[in-house]
Amino acid sequence: MIRVLLVDDQPLIRSGFRALLDLEDDIEVVAEAADGKEGLALTQEHLPDIALIDIQMPVVDGIEATRRIAADPALAGVHVVILTNYGLDEYVFNALRAGAAGFLVKDIVPEDFLHAVRVAARGDALLAPTITRKLINRFVTQPLNTGTGAGLEELTSREREAVVLVAHGLSNDEIAGHMVISPLTAKTHINRAMAKLRARDRAQLVVLAYESRLVTPRNS
Repeated sequence: MIRVLLVDDQPLIRSGFRALLDLEDDIEVVAEAADGKEGLALTQEHLPDIALIDIQMPVVDGIEATRRIAADPALAGVHVVILTNYGLDEYVFNALRAGAAGFLVKDIVPEDFLHAVRVAARGDALLAPTITRKLINRFVTQPLNTGTGAGLEELTSREREAVVLVAHGLSNDEIAGHMVISPLTAKTHINRAMAKLRARDRAQLVVLAYESRLVTPRNS
């Protein structure tokens, strides 16, 4: 059962998403919150698999709520998916930096929304190749963050290769095909790289790959 927390200051949005999720046998909405502060408290109380969090909310916004969830070791199993009206904007970049597993635009069709919840619950990032190209364009114009890249020297050559392919937006099956290994082995390389780089999930792994210049426009 995938346990979901809804955090949005618009009751109509919450009720719409809840109506969709409640129809699914493998998904359970464990709680709802109207602002980030309440959302944090309910996250700590219920430990959901997925926290669907709006970006712009009163009291504590979605980016700060995401940052606090990502910083709490007790919430390591919670995957934050940001809800936005605006698509790929500065808020979304900041949310990914803060530790979000991905993001969804609120006008997403129901089938894609449900698929996205299940993808996030598996620990996969909600980042399509078109999104990763925009990430590359954004990160290449920015200076490196202090401390970014720590742990890269610990990666094996195969782990580095897997990280680069993740940053290109490839799925585990596609990475396996490219590296001529099994999907399970590909997943193992990725998980080990995440552990060494202290990345919560694939989305953060993508951000680290760009910010450390492991992936640049020249090799992407």
